[in-house]
Amino acid sequence: MRIVAYVANSGSASVSSFDVRLERPVTTTPVGKGPTGVGAAPDGSHVYVANGLANSVSFIETTGHKVVANVPVGTYPFAAVPSRDGKRVLSANWGSDTVSVIDTAARKVIATTRVGELPHSIATIPDGRSFVTDSGTNDVTVLSKANRAESRIRVGHFPSGITSTKGGERVYVANTGSGSISVIDTATGRVTATWPVGKAPLGLSVSPDGQRLYAADSGANTLLIIDTSSGQVLKRVPVGKTPQGVAISPGGSRVWVTNEASDTVSVIDPATAKVRVTLPTGHLPEGIAITPR
Repeated sequence: MRIVAYVANSGSASVSSFDVRLERPVTTTPVGKGPTGVGAAPDGSHVYVANGLANSVSFIETTGHKVVANVPVGTYPFAAVPSRDGKRVLSANWGSDTVSVIDTAARKVIATTRVGELPHSIATIPDGRSFVTDSGTNDVTVLSKANRAESRIRVGHFPSGITSTKGGERVYVANTGSGSISVIDTATGRVTATWPVGKAPLGLSVSPDGQRLYAADSGANTLLIIDTSSGQVLKRVPVGKTPQGVAISPGGSRVWVTNEASDTVSVIDPATAKVRVTLPTGHLPEGIAITPR
């Protein structure tokens, strides 16, 4: 099975796909206007694209890289993230302060939940809960498995990117306006640490073993490699201009970073902390997701 990276090109209404093993382009798929966030189904069968200017989520079937459905959601969806069981896709609707919950089998919205202001990104964990960054209210909304808003967790200024460990024990939040990362213990719903890390961290992804956190520092044009036991920045890897999204290959041997102002994606070897290759994308690449094995 081919492992593929999908990049949302917000300026060209398309998604670029790349063979992760061979580190070369596969194809370009037209989607709705202003695509930003991308999420990959747990079984690798589909990827989901939030079309910010079309108020929809596109379902791309990964065998043929074709759009098979466009589901209307709220205003200006910024992220489209599947639940861990793959039965739902959650859309963070920046323009309407809501999250739309899509049934992946029926391909329709089954719930709409109000969250904080300007919801940006979503992380899901194995117990069915979801964590939504509210960049306008500087907090994270916790949604139950039943899609109800359970609580709000205060974090830093303008929280944007968010990711969780494989087991869901921790959630990491990029506070773009504060130059920091908040660490949330999902069992208690409390922030256990705040790490000062860079100028403007944005996209996040955690290694499969949970020992490293990778953050795109959009204000310094670098990828930060962070030790999750201490919060220490181990390496700063120069990438392209205004890095946005971060995704990790299934085995953790490669980190992919979209460079919005360079129209490229950088492929980094985290063992050497060096860029292996830089590949062209469409215009203004933002979100990225890599299909599992």
